[in-house]
Amino acid sequence: MQALFIGGIKSGKSLLAEQYALKYAKQKPIYLATTELLDGEMQERIRAHKKQRAEQFITLEEPLHLHEAVASCEDIVLVECVSMWLNNMLYHGFKYENIEKEIQAVLQNKQDKVFVLNDVGSGIIPDNALAREFADISGKVAQLIASECDAVFHVIAGIGTQIK
Repeated sequence: MQALFIGGIKSGKSLLAEQYALKYAKQKPIYLATTELLDGEMQERIRAHKKQRAEQFITLEEPLHLHEAVASCEDIVLVECVSMWLNNMLYHGFKYENIEKEIQAVLQNKQDKVFVLNDVGSGIIPDNALAREFADISGKVAQLIASECDAVFHVIAGIGTQIK
């Protein structure tokens, strides 16, 4: 089973994805945290997510090598979040070909997975090349993940609507 929760920032997608992963877990699900701690504001976001999930998950931190991390898990894996992983990959100089290969490998893994992804394609075209590259890659990765998922939910204002 694979599912994708996609929506805007602070749409409630993380909470719904956590509830979904808990529902399908055989034991204690894995929370694969991809965010790299870069500043105080990000530290506060990480703290809020940790508080939200409490002790319900086993936390595994991996900012770049998703396939290896997912392959090591024995129960359902919540990948939180693909957008931050994309940010990390671009920040560390990886190209789209590397990103596509890594996400394809993750999708082919037999573990049950739940993905969280920011919907960045609904806004205006960014004014700088890096932001446009991020938006383009995010859109391509969203399509790739959605095409392989059994269920896709669009989340707005804490309400998840199943679109696949």
